[in-house]
Amino acid sequence: MEKKTVVQTLFQPKNDFWKWFVPSVVVAVVGFIIAYQFVEPAPPRSFTLASGREGGWYHAYATRYREALAAYGIDVRLVETAGTVENLALLGEEGGADLAFVQSGVASPGAEDDRVSVASLYFEPFWIFYRGEPGDRLADLDGKRIAVGAEGSGTRALALRLLKDGGVTAETARLLPLSGDRAAEALEAGEVDAGLFVISPRAPLVTRLLGAEGVRLMSLRNAEALHRRHRYLSVLTLEEGVIDPSGPLPARDVRLLSPAATLVARGDFHPALTDLLLDVAGKVHGEGSWLSEPGAFPSPLYVDFPLADVSKDFFENGRRFLRRVLPFWAATLVNRLKVLLLPLLTLAFPLVKLVPPLYKWRIRARINKWYSTLQRLEAEVPPDERAERIEEVLKAIQRIEAEVAKVQVPASYGDNLYQLRFHTSIARQKLEALKEGGSVNAE
Repeated sequence: MEKKTVVQTLFQPKNDFWKWFVPSVVVAVVGFIIAYQFVEPAPPRSFTLASGREGGWYHAYATRYREALAAYGIDVRLVETAGTVENLALLGEEGGADLAFVQSGVASPGAEDDRVSVASLYFEPFWIFYRGEPGDRLADLDGKRIAVGAEGSGTRALALRLLKDGGVTAETARLLPLSGDRAAEALEAGEVDAGLFVISPRAPLVTRLLGAEGVRLMSLRNAEALHRRHRYLSVLTLEEGVIDPSGPLPARDVRLLSPAATLVARGDFHPALTDLLLDVAGKVHGEGSWLSEPGAFPSPLYVDFPLADVSKDFFENGRRFLRRVLPFWAATLVNRLKVLLLPLLTLAFPLVKLVPPLYKWRIRARINKWYSTLQRLEAEVPPDERAERIEEVLKAIQRIEAEVAKVQVPASYGDNLYQLRFHTSIARQKLEALKEGGSVNAE
């Protein structure tokens, strides 16, 4: 059986490849597997949004959000609710809502609450429409029939709180669970003496009641005092004629208190979706309104829950670089996988440093082994110079010489290779001379 030649044994490119490549790949794969444990999951393709009653402003805005997010391939499932109180409850329930519109000032976050605010979106004033003698304080409604909003609504929660500040309670007045158009109809018909609403100034109901015969809009004289008691409320001025200059509606400047509509999410809501929601909120609410300047919303102010980390970064530093230069899903992928750069850099730096000297050592080690082999073969030439053994050693050296001639190394190592070829040739010539029975100088 033909044995491998010395050079075949010493110089095996495939073996060298696997010796260097396989350990590097194994180390890299292990590094990536470890790093991947810290990669956050991809954002879900759908989530649930608690929106409020159909026909209300929360539901109208939720529909706009759903349409905007559909362009990114995200399906938003809307859940109709009674309002803020029910929305907050759904956020706390397993399998409830992932995101919800919430009126500021209604929630009372506890130490263990993991809900977070995405942003506040717009002012939704607290309107006090009433019949009878002019009044400018909630205390003036004592003893009246008052529509305070439906059970579970943010309007009712805020109305009961502010009425209590004015000394008006269920014991001193008749508080009715009417809201929206039903409350407006009751007020127009004289079935109630006052109707309390939390709603956008652009809502048709506001224009309707401003023009209703016998119905007045209360301008709160003590609005600043109530604001200081309830910091989530802002004091706003509705300018004369801003709703309808021809009316004019309102007929005079009106001081209003206003909570803000906010977006609240579960604590585990995906950060990438929060980032995208802030973009959508800017497009939907960023143009301003009769009560706010352009760019005032979305805002980190007027929220009940701590801001999500992504929201903090957005309001402090602006839109993320990747989101400015890449489409949403591409930016999300890059942002998730950037943690994998750590093992890559960790491996690349030492490899760049170690490979050149290791390669140099490897080349020289091969040449030195060939030299050692030549020395061993020369030493095996018998003292009695038997022709048979000389012939065996000569053939071995000739094979080495032939295969070394095929070896290619970088130019920087050429001198070592050429010296090896020269010394191999000298060894062969010596043996050929011995075989012929003559002698050769070692020069």
